[in-house]
Amino acid sequence: MALIASIIFVVGYVLITLEHYWKVNKSITATALAAVLWALIAFTSPDSHAIEEALHIISAETFSLVVFLLAAMTLVEILVHYRFFDLLRAKLFSLGLKDGAQLILIGTLTFFLSAILDNLTTTIVMVQIARRFFKGHNLLVMAGMIVVAANAGGAFSPVGDVTTIMLWLAGKFSALDIILWAFLPSLAILLVSMLLFVRQLKKDSGDETPAPSEQVILSRSDKVVISMSFASFVLPPLAHLIGLPPFMGLLLGVGLVGLTIGWFSNNAKHRDSHMSMEIEKLLGKLDITSLLFFIGILFAVGALGFLGVLDFISASLFGEDPAMSRLVAGSVLLGAFSAILDNIPLTAAAIDILQTTDPHLWILLAICVGTGGSMLVIGSAAGVVAMGMVKELSFTKYLKIAAIPAALGYIAGIGVWYIQYLLLG
Repeated sequence: MALIASIIFVVGYVLITLEHYWKVNKSITATALAAVLWALIAFTSPDSHAIEEALHIISAETFSLVVFLLAAMTLVEILVHYRFFDLLRAKLFSLGLKDGAQLILIGTLTFFLSAILDNLTTTIVMVQIARRFFKGHNLLVMAGMIVVAANAGGAFSPVGDVTTIMLWLAGKFSALDIILWAFLPSLAILLVSMLLFVRQLKKDSGDETPAPSEQVILSRSDKVVISMSFASFVLPPLAHLIGLPPFMGLLLGVGLVGLTIGWFSNNAKHRDSHMSMEIEKLLGKLDITSLLFFIGILFAVGALGFLGVLDFISASLFGEDPAMSRLVAGSVLLGAFSAILDNIPLTAAAIDILQTTDPHLWILLAICVGTGGSMLVIGSAAGVVAMGMVKELSFTKYLKIAAIPAALGYIAGIGVWYIQYLLLG
C-alpha cells in the first residue's frame, strides 16, 4: 500500500507542477490528493483507531499553522490599509535605490528578521513589501530571494523555523549552539544565492524614480496601529515561553490591534480620519486558496508518514550505526528530500533514527532540512506562501529562477559548516 500511495503522491505532485498547463488550481489538486491518500488508508487499514489518532495529530499541527498564517496575513493587511508599505516605498524610493540595491536590502532584512520572528511571518511581510517595489520578472526574482533568505535566516535561530524548534526542544543542541554554529553557514547561503539572484535582474521593472509629489503622512493614530501590528509579531515566542502555542500570541495581537482601531474609530477626535475599517472587507482580501493548498500538502505528506514512507527514507539515508561520513551525507540528502517532502515529518523521523549525541551534526541537520526546501517552491512553507501571494510565481518559473541559486547556496552553507567542524569541532 505504501508503494501505491507513493505513486499517487508523485502523480499528484506532477499535476501540481503542471497547474498552468491543465488549468486546475493547485489548491484543488492538493486537497484532492490528501483526501484520496487518506481514503486509501481507511479502506485498506484495519486499525481505525490508529488512523483517527494520526489524523488528530496532523489536524492539530495543521490547525496551528493555518491559524498562525491567517493571523499573520490579517496583520499584514492592516499594515497595508494604514499605508505602512506606501510609506516604506516612498522612503526607499527617496534614496534612489535601483532594483539591484533593493534586492540586496530586502534580502538582508529578510535574513535577520526571519531569525527574530520566524521564516513564515517574515516571508509574508517581505513579499508584501516587495510587491510595492518590483514588477514582472524582477518581482519573481525578488520573491525567490525572499524565500531563500527567510529559510536561511530561520536556520540559525532556535525559534526561526519549525524544524529548529523541534530539534531544540528535543535537546539536540542549545540555543547558543545553533546561533554560533549555524550563523556563518546560513550567511554563506544568503550571500551566494543573493549574488546569483542579482545577476538575473532586468532593468528596473518598477517606477524608475518616485513621483516628486509622492508623500505619505501618517497620523498619530496610524502610527499607533502600525506599531502595535509589528509588536504583535513578537508575541508568538513569548507565548511559547509560557507554554502556549505561538499562534495564540498572534491571535492576541490581532485582537489588541482590532480593539485599538475600534477605539480610534469611535473617538470623536479621529472620526474624520481613515481609521474606520470594515473587517469583512479586510478578511475578504486574504488568500484562502493558498491556505487550502498548504492544508492539502500537509495532510498528503502526513499520509506518507502514517504509511512509514518517511521513516523508510530516513532509515535508508542513515542506516544502522552509521559513521560520521554517513551522518553528514544522510543529512545533506535529507535536506535535498525536503525540497519535495515536508521537512517537519522528515525531521521528526530523523530525531528517532539519527543515532548521535554530537550537537554539531544535529545543527547540520537543522541547516539542511531548513534550507534544502528552498530549491523548490513547494519545498518550504515560505515558498508556498510566496507562491500564493505572487500569482505569477508558478512552480516552473521558480524552478528556472531560484533552483540554481538556492542549490549553490545550499552547497556553500554545507561547505562552511564542514570547515567549521574541521577547525573547531
